[in-house]
Order: sequence, then structure tokens, then C-alpha cells
Amino acid sequence: MKNNVIKLIKYLYYFSLIALFILYLFPGSLIGYFLYGDLGKQPNLVDNPIGTSINHLFCFMYLTTLAVISNLKKTQIFSNIYFIFFISFFLEILHLFIPNRAFELYDLLANTTGVLIIFVIRKLIK
Repeated sequence: MKNNVIKLIKYLYYFSLIALFILYLFPGSLIGYFLYGDLGKQPNLVDNPIGTSINHLFCFMYLTTLAVISNLKKTQIFSNIYFIFFISFFLEILHLFIPNRAFELYDLLANTTGVLIIFVIRKLIK
């Protein structure tokens, strides 16, 4: 039973990675389109002073949590953490080249902070 749950979490992790790539690389906001009918509008998950960057923080915390859980038995957890760090930088840098998208430093900071928070929590638990 436990292995089935881990397997399900791994599939969820891979599905989430694919969804992240689609959402990040699409020229415009797919979520904004589905919620508001506007490709240019980004939804706020939580009202806050930093705007939509909080979405990035939550997204990368979620993704890192899935990565950590799906690799609990492996000793090479750092490879997944490094992979997610790389993705957080790479995808935000690509916004410089994708039409209707914009590179934002706060988004990049939120991405890496989301990864770091889960990494520190994992270290404290171990």
C-alpha cells in the first residue's frame, strides 16, 4: 500500500512538471484565460502586497514537496532539488523571449524561495 502511494505521488510529480512547463511556456496566462477569459490577466491565489509572485512561491513549494516525497528512499535527493532550482531559473529566464510574458525578479525570488523553504524543512526533519 505504501509503495502504491509513493508511486501515485511520483506520477503526480511528473504530471505537475508537465503542467508547469505548459503554463510557463505558453505565451499568456492560461489560468487567467480559463478563469477570466483574458490571456493577459494573472490570478492571485492570496491577496498580498507582492502580487502574483506568491503563486510562484506556492507552486514551487508544492513541486519540491512532491519531489522530496517521491524520493524518500533515495539518498540522492539533492539531484531533484538541483533540478527544481534549475527549472525555477530556466523557466523564468525564458520569459524574456516568450511573447506576452515578462521576466520578473520577484517571480524568480519566489520560485527559489519556495524550493529553499521545503529544502530547509526537510533538513530540519532529518
